[in-house]
This record gives sequence, C-alpha cells and structure tokens, in this order.
Amino acid sequence: MNWKLAARAEKMNPSVLREILKVTEKPGIISLAGGLPSPKAFPISAFAAACAEVLASDGPAALQYAASEGFKPLREAVAAMLPWEVDPEQVLITTGSQQCLDLIAKVLIDPGSKVLVETPTYLGALQAFSPMEPQPVSVASDHEGVVVDDLIAKAPDARFIYLLPNFQNPTGRTMTEARRAAVSAAAAKAGLPIVEDNPYGDLWFDEAPALPLTARNPEGCIYLGSFSKVLAPGLRLGFLVAPKAIFPKLLQAKQAADLHSPGFNQRMVFEVMKDGFLERHVPTIRTLYKRQRDAMLAALAREMKGLKVEYNKPEGGMFLWLRLPEGMDAVALLPKAVERGVAFVPGVPFYAGEGDPRTLRLSFVTASVEEIDTAIAALAEAVREQLAQNAAADTERRLAASTT
Repeated sequence: MNWKLAARAEKMNPSVLREILKVTEKPGIISLAGGLPSPKAFPISAFAAACAEVLASDGPAALQYAASEGFKPLREAVAAMLPWEVDPEQVLITTGSQQCLDLIAKVLIDPGSKVLVETPTYLGALQAFSPMEPQPVSVASDHEGVVVDDLIAKAPDARFIYLLPNFQNPTGRTMTEARRAAVSAAAAKAGLPIVEDNPYGDLWFDEAPALPLTARNPEGCIYLGSFSKVLAPGLRLGFLVAPKAIFPKLLQAKQAADLHSPGFNQRMVFEVMKDGFLERHVPTIRTLYKRQRDAMLAALAREMKGLKVEYNKPEGGMFLWLRLPEGMDAVALLPKAVERGVAFVPGVPFYAGEGDPRTLRLSFVTASVEEIDTAIAALAEAVREQLAQNAAADTERRLAASTT
C-alpha cells in the first residue's frame, strides 16, 4: 500500500523523554529521569471505596456516554477549589492536562503562528503544539521566570505565551509575585493571551506559591490543571478554565477528539474529593516529596563538592535543574551514568531554540532516599570520569599543537 502521510504527521516526533525512559527498564537502573508521581502517594483504598460507591449508586450513568464538558458536579468542584471566582460553565474536563495542550493547539495555532515559550519549557507542550506547525519562540528566562523586557519585545503577533509559573517542568523554578504582576500587566497591555499550566501548584513544601496569573486577568488566560499529581496519573483526568469567548471552540475540539473523558473516572474523582479528601491527602505528598528533595540536595552537596556543578533548590514540585561544568555535554554523559546504574534527562530537548548542552533534569520523587544517595554518587563518578577524559583530550591537543 502507498500510505501518504499528512504534512502535520511529518512534524510529529517520538518523545525524547519516552526514549530515555526505556533505558530505565534495564535491571539495576535507578531512574531520576521520569516525571512520574510516586506510587506511594496513590490513595488506593480511597479509590476502592469510591469505585464501589459509584457503581452501587450511579452505575448505569457512570458506564454510559456522557456530556463532553464533563461531569457537572466535578466541574463545580473544580471551580470551587480555584482561588478566584470561576463559573463552572467555563470548566472543561479533559483526558489529562496534556489533552488541554492539544485542544489549545488545534484552536489557536495556524501554520507559522508565533507561539512564545519559556527558556527552557515543558517538552510535552512543544510536542503538542508541533503538529499545528507553529513558530515557537523562546523568551529569555531567569530564576524568577520569563524576562519581561524580552516578553514585551517578542509579544507582537504572537498567538499566546505558554507558562508554568509553579515549580516548572523541567527547571523546578517558581515565578515570584513581583514577576507575576509584571508579566500579567505586560501581557494584558500587549493583548497577548496567556496559557497557564499548573500541574504542580499544590505540591509546595514550605509556602504556597503566589496567586495564579489567571486570577489577575481571567479574560486573558486559559488555565490548565491536573488530577495526575495529587491523585493518580492513570485516571487521565485534567481540566481547563477558559474565557467564555473561547470556551465553545475548545469544547468543539474536545468533542471531535474523544467525545468526552471517562465518565466513570470523573465520578470516582468527585466521590473521593467531595468530603475534603484532597485537603487531607495532599499534605502527605508534600511531606514525602520534601524529604526526597532534601535528600537529593544533601547528596549533591556531598558528592559534587569541588566539581563546579550548579543546581537550584526547588520550592516544590518534582524536579531539580542541574548544570554541568564548562566543556561537558549531558547527552554524552548519559551513557556513562547509565553504566553506573543511574539515568537522568538531558536538558537540550526542553528548549524551543538552541539548548544549553550542559543542563539536565533530575526527578527526586520516585526514588527512595537510599536510592537517591546511591544515584547521585554514581552520577558524580560519571562526571569525574568525563572531566578527566576532557582534561586528557585538552592536554593531547595542546601537545599536538606544540609539535606542529
């Protein structure tokens, strides 16, 4: 057969992260690569009870086709838990927050459309946008988030800017209150819509993050949320909150994509949530992840001493961003690390433009404290080996140059 691919299919690429995760399936590998929530945080008993209750009280409806907008009580619960006034009619339940990105791409992006992103940004967003053939443009970013002057310079003709203000994937950074105020004001003045992705916002360790950007200008933002990080990713449930002017088109895109997200799963989540379970459950996740973050920071301070490795201290979420010494490349380092039993994600795929080859992402939530200690020690060994090889190569080059 002569299968002729659509032009958009040519734009689709395999997930670099998924390819790397295949490495972690090898026996003996400690993975600091995947962005997977810890299974220790899954409330299995709560879902067992919710499953029985949903089937007993509302089984036929739970197993039937349903409204594309989502289960109404769940939409109302989402609206009620957000820190600004939200009409439940503006809430769309999706099949994971990744589907939100796909719907937004279909509705807002034409071939060649300029789309602004942070430097670096979430790889899954770049993948979701790519089939619509945008022109992704990186906005300069520092430890507080996007740099406002560069945002203003690049805003003209952009369809939207995609931001993760809280415990960003991949860097773990959090946008400060002052930067949020400045970004929100600059975007509103430029007429630039904001797509605010917030899958990690509830996973703060010591202090809750500042008010969402959407709360400052609801008519200028689409807000994305997820149940994957606070309940379980296998449910594949997320949501978006959109201005009424754009909501119908997002709903139509949802209808065309999958009719509706699983009604049974939606009812189970609502059943679990309705008595305040999240308020009791999420603090246990924070405690677990903070202990693992602290373990990683302690291991890095101990094992990387003297190696000129730079890294941040995330205030929540699941990730830590590390920068290797000058002259090193994270992609080249990965096989050496895997040989020693540890995997990570090189940073370059997270950049829309030219990436920093010295960067890499570490996840601290799925490995135990003991595994983190072992993995960081192994990573440090790989760094030392690579530095020694680089030094030897430099010496060899200098000797060769001197003899010529």
